[in-house]
Amino acid sequence: MENVLLYFALKYQGDFNLIYQAIVNKEKVNHEQLLEWKGRLKCSYTTMISEDYPAMLKEISAPPFVLFYYGDLSLCTKECIAMVGMREASTYGRQSAIHIASELTKHEKVIVSGMAKGIDAYSHIGAIQQGGKTIAILGCGIDYCYPKQNKELYEQIKKNHLLISEYPNDLAPQKDFFKRRNRIVAGLAKKLIVVEAKQRSGSMISVGYALEQGKDVICVPGRLHDHIGCNYLISQGAEILVRVEDLF
Repeated sequence: MENVLLYFALKYQGDFNLIYQAIVNKEKVNHEQLLEWKGRLKCSYTTMISEDYPAMLKEISAPPFVLFYYGDLSLCTKECIAMVGMREASTYGRQSAIHIASELTKHEKVIVSGMAKGIDAYSHIGAIQQGGKTIAILGCGIDYCYPKQNKELYEQIKKNHLLISEYPNDLAPQKDFFKRRNRIVAGLAKKLIVVEAKQRSGSMISVGYALEQGKDVICVPGRLHDHIGCNYLISQGAEILVRVEDLF
């Protein structure tokens, strides 16, 4: 059955709905094609029925049928904290992300984020600089680095940490991929920290997934002249992050 899931994940390039329909319709597997595609894979993979599939993801809505990855998959069994925020982050946001991630790794937490430009990247960097571990969830094929400016970070996480995507090979990013990626970011973590955000943004989609999954949402308060996403969430009942120590 693992090979069946892998076949459909490769045939339909990680598209959850198409894979689901193929299974429901009992679509036949071309075993010769599977062997050819499997032989081209550069990465490792796990399926939702494999023993090493992250247990946290089995509890979310629409868990990926197959995860393609590079690195240490066992990091998913550690206590993970997700960090998200704006791509066009302010100096305050970037410094906050590095500081929070650094402090969390001192307490042996694994930082999960989406390796996007801005807060995501600085969250990964904060963990790495402190000698901690981080997990990057991609909104594109596992062998496609996006954004290109994060190439060095991509290679570092790939080699020493954990890089995950539900999309195989070098599939280019699409807008919906990033929205769907966010359910995995929230799904792997016990808490979600929003560092800096617009009121309508991808970070808010992550918040929606976290709330749906019953996770704590914690926000770094924004300054009056900044984007109001975090302050809005705090006004709606999200926890406010005053000191990192308070997380423990």
